[in-house]
Amino acid sequence: LGHCYYHGHVQGHPDSIVSLSTCSGLRGLIVLGSQAYTLEPMENTTGQHKFQSAETLKTAWGACGQQHLNISGRTMESASWSPHVFTRRRKRETLKTAKYVELVIVADNREFQRQGKDVEKVKQRLIEIANHVDKFYRPLNIRIVLVGVEVWNDIDKCSISQDPFTSLHEFLDWRKMKLLPRKPHDNAQLVSGVYFQGTTIGMAPIMSMCTAEQSGGVVMDHSDSPLGAAVTLAHELGHNLGMNHDTLERGCHCQAMTDKGGCIMNPSTGYPFPVMFSSCSRRDVETSLEKGMGMCLFNLPDIKEAFGGQKCGNGYVEEGEECDCGEPDECTNPCCNATTCTLKPEAVCAHGLCCENCQLKAAGTACRASSNSCDLPEFCTGAHPHCPANVYLHDGHRCHRVDGYCYNGICQTHEQQCVTLWGPGAKPAPGICFERVNSAGDPYGNCGKNSKSSFAKCEMRDAKCGKIQCQGGASRPVIGTNAVSIETNIPLQEGGKILCRGTHVYLGDDLPDPGLVLAGTKCEEGKLCLNRRCQNVSVFGVHECATKCHGRGVCNSNKNCHCEADWAPPFCDRPGFGGSVDSGPMRQAGQHSWALIRPGLAGELLPGGRSDASLGLLSLSSL
Repeated sequence: LGHCYYHGHVQGHPDSIVSLSTCSGLRGLIVLGSQAYTLEPMENTTGQHKFQSAETLKTAWGACGQQHLNISGRTMESASWSPHVFTRRRKRETLKTAKYVELVIVADNREFQRQGKDVEKVKQRLIEIANHVDKFYRPLNIRIVLVGVEVWNDIDKCSISQDPFTSLHEFLDWRKMKLLPRKPHDNAQLVSGVYFQGTTIGMAPIMSMCTAEQSGGVVMDHSDSPLGAAVTLAHELGHNLGMNHDTLERGCHCQAMTDKGGCIMNPSTGYPFPVMFSSCSRRDVETSLEKGMGMCLFNLPDIKEAFGGQKCGNGYVEEGEECDCGEPDECTNPCCNATTCTLKPEAVCAHGLCCENCQLKAAGTACRASSNSCDLPEFCTGAHPHCPANVYLHDGHRCHRVDGYCYNGICQTHEQQCVTLWGPGAKPAPGICFERVNSAGDPYGNCGKNSKSSFAKCEMRDAKCGKIQCQGGASRPVIGTNAVSIETNIPLQEGGKILCRGTHVYLGDDLPDPGLVLAGTKCEEGKLCLNRRCQNVSVFGVHECATKCHGRGVCNSNKNCHCEADWAPPFCDRPGFGGSVDSGPMRQAGQHSWALIRPGLAGELLPGGRSDASLGLLSLSSL
């Protein structure tokens, strides 16, 4: 498809929003102040278009998180909780760094039928949806790069039904097993022509971006205009990025009044459609990124894979361009000629963390610090303006200072999850609590849902991968008004009893249960939770991978050695400047490895007993 998708603003109104397609007539969204309008070709006419208020669009009303559920006399309402918990991390200026979501959108067979069984029409609709979503996310410094479109014009490649929960998990399983191996991407969304039961119009796991298991969602195409599905997709993608619903309790600020659509993470969507994010959404995504979510978003996408066509001024450096700083009226880059997308005289580069004052930074200059104990730093190569792609410790590697294992660049533990649920002083309950409660297979004790959407009983060996069980802490959960305490007393043979404290958290129709133990959490020595099962870390091959590093480095997420400061990749078997083939050299020529010491954090040891500063993680290096 050629380039026919545009972003912009109305002349004389710099705060306006325009997202248009010119593929077959003019079609798109125009926002002026608090008013939103749509433009689309009129049927059975030549050149005539319909310009109307977005309030007049035909749509199905959809809600999530609006219902209230009463358990044990307590009413659960919407909350301001992000369920994932992590080790302490150094703050990264995440909002100032451009982030890219490489997105694949899939249309199911019912959507294909609803669009007249026209594959090209469906593809254009999906690309138009992505164009709107990209526009919504640009103020957050997040670009949505559409790298794949798939239409199931024969049969559905996984089971899609009116049950959104089952459809979500079927789609996520298909994505992991079938789509990811043949089409690398960060996130996938299913746009469905099926009408989901109840008021649900979309569903997605929260804070799951970049994971192989859960980075995706399902979206019901509920409006004649693609704008409706675009708003829902942006909402579900927001959940993947760690955004929670905008509620009164959270005190969210939204520039659009409720009667003008409100903001995208509002729990329910009707008309007019929301087209912007609230202050809470900004805060949520910043917090999530600082905690280690979204490791893949800092990598520059391969623009050759993107849909939408090439154009100078779209902000992406494409074939034949030396730079691209956007349209001339929005470009502030002193190194780039916005009209021609060429470098200015004397400039060597214009973009990237390894470009400063239009010149390349020296090899070994740090460009992306490790954000947590499972992350690895990246360094400029001296030959390229962009920081190398983000990598982290291999899954299954032991966390530092914490009794756990790295998984997707994050260290998860039962202890941290209990503190988040119950506040300071909380700790995991004894194993008997997990075993007794999670063997019930009910809403308050389970290992998730099975293929029939029924709560699954935990096998004894998997009990610590079900609902989290805690002791101590506050008198009730501290995570929001929609969480209630589920307390179970278990009698002991020798007398007395053990109090097990669980929670039931209701976050809305579009969010799976966040009260389950998080993937990657240590469940036994040498084992972690994966797909609700307590599995051996050997499934990741971390020990086999580490053997090739000759005891002078660790294995990264690409299964390459990240070497100590005085040793060279790829195998850390000869003198060099450290780092990996992925991260760049971790010190400059002539720089001593003692210059990498960070005061106050000395003595941190790796599993083999070595200090980890020579790996660029924390403190001392071996000289």
